[in-house]
Amino acid sequence: MRDRHPKAALVVRRGVTVGAALLVFGLLLLPNAAGALRPNRFARIPAEAIVGAVVLLALPRRPRRVVAAFAGAVLGGLTLLNLLDIGYTEYLGRPFNPVLDWSLLQDARSYVADSLGGATAAWATVGALVVAVLLPVVTALAVVRLGEVLAAHRERANRGALIAATVWITCSALGLQLFGMPLASDRAARALELQARRAVVTVQDEAEFEKETEADAFGATPGAQLVPDLRGKDVLFTFVESYGRTAIEDPVSGPGVDRTLDASTEALQKAGFRARSGWLTSATYGGSSWLGHSTFLSGLWVDNQQRYRTVTSGDRLTLTEAFRRTGAYDTVGIMPGVQKSWPEADFFGLDKVYNAFDMGYEGPKFSWSTMPDQYALEAFQRLEHSKERTKPLMAEIVLTSSHQPWAPLPRSVGWDELGDGRIFGPIEAAGEKAADVVADSAKSKRAYGESVEYSVTSLTQWLERYGTGDTVLVFLGDHQPIARVSGDHASRDVPVSIVAKDPKVLDAIDDWGWAEGLRPGDTTPVWKMSAFRDRFLTAYGSTPHASGK
Repeated sequence: MRDRHPKAALVVRRGVTVGAALLVFGLLLLPNAAGALRPNRFARIPAEAIVGAVVLLALPRRPRRVVAAFAGAVLGGLTLLNLLDIGYTEYLGRPFNPVLDWSLLQDARSYVADSLGGATAAWATVGALVVAVLLPVVTALAVVRLGEVLAAHRERANRGALIAATVWITCSALGLQLFGMPLASDRAARALELQARRAVVTVQDEAEFEKETEADAFGATPGAQLVPDLRGKDVLFTFVESYGRTAIEDPVSGPGVDRTLDASTEALQKAGFRARSGWLTSATYGGSSWLGHSTFLSGLWVDNQQRYRTVTSGDRLTLTEAFRRTGAYDTVGIMPGVQKSWPEADFFGLDKVYNAFDMGYEGPKFSWSTMPDQYALEAFQRLEHSKERTKPLMAEIVLTSSHQPWAPLPRSVGWDELGDGRIFGPIEAAGEKAADVVADSAKSKRAYGESVEYSVTSLTQWLERYGTGDTVLVFLGDHQPIARVSGDHASRDVPVSIVAKDPKVLDAIDDWGWAEGLRPGDTTPVWKMSAFRDRFLTAYGSTPHASGK
């Protein structure tokens, strides 16, 4: 082709070279946050390109190609980590952890399959794998190409590298900027250093956290001295998916949720219940609900998968296990989101767990949520709460209807009409499509608020209908919704409420400073979620007996 069409071949060669240069320069300057993806970020001089050119010019042909290919592959791998950082920050409010988070990619695929369908999940998986394989290969070839071009014009390349280095040093020393950004950039080197530091910190954190788990203020407390002031009460710890501060304070979701909370407070008061509410700062954001659950119940800050594995493989006393240890309670879990083996049940002190397949539901799924909250609560009533028993009941209940993507949404039906759940079929069929809501931030915010309204209404109506003078309900959010709904730089705060008829239950927490009713106020105290366990145990008469170091 070069002989037959020399001009065309020259255009192709130059086009490939320009494309390779643009790709390498763009990836060297690529930020790891969606908000930073602006044109001015790419109008900079990357130091790594200058250093790379000098190194490649100094090497003979074969070592040059090997070094160029390796450097390009590393750049491709770093780019993948940057892209994962962007995705994780958008959804979970934190960057990707290169040591711990690979296992969560399968959960992400399952979420896409449940929310948008198996075909979409399959195509997304194939696309992600293609990018993961091709990007390091393409960047390696691009750097090799640029190395060959530099070697072919060695004299001019050496002069250019010297000039570029002088310009970079001058810009760095003088702090020169263009379009509001420093001209001199070492973005890729800093990103590589950051990823390495994350890995080191993660490894160090494992050893430190193991020591934390061993020190437990109530670890050796005999059962007879745990929560004696709640003896005879049915105590229900209920997590409402993605029920965060945003639900109450956001201008889109807030008005409807606030009306629901106020109406529910009034209805509960008419039924003889009183409530107090506060704020907790969750260990997670946007997802990974199990980290919030384990933080709340264990009294430890469980903010990553490694910490979760460490704490659940030990014998740390959880709130739920505290009730089992007394020997005075039957303990159960209502887990509509669990669809596979869940060995952590014993760690959490649950004698019996009802998963998604154990509650007799024959209706449709609502995207990720396997069943509406109203049905899950009625199943709890039918399977456990309504039974005559010799011991009171302690239950951990996880409600899932407010899980993203918030479409289609269930609607409340008559409690006597629930049956096996097939009544929800027409409601699901008439609901919005998940793909339409996911792609629209305004729709997501509106649907999110409606989902929280539904979950809170289902829970408080259940309490009005089935609660007794011996019922104590503790309910809270596990984390804030994703950034598309909660906004950039949102807090990690979630509401928490304690509801009971017996005035002694709320009198015990009178010094907590919590707000009356189901809606915490702007000035209501904010605690770390990990602080709740010890405060709760202490408030209800538990005697500390420390274990560990």
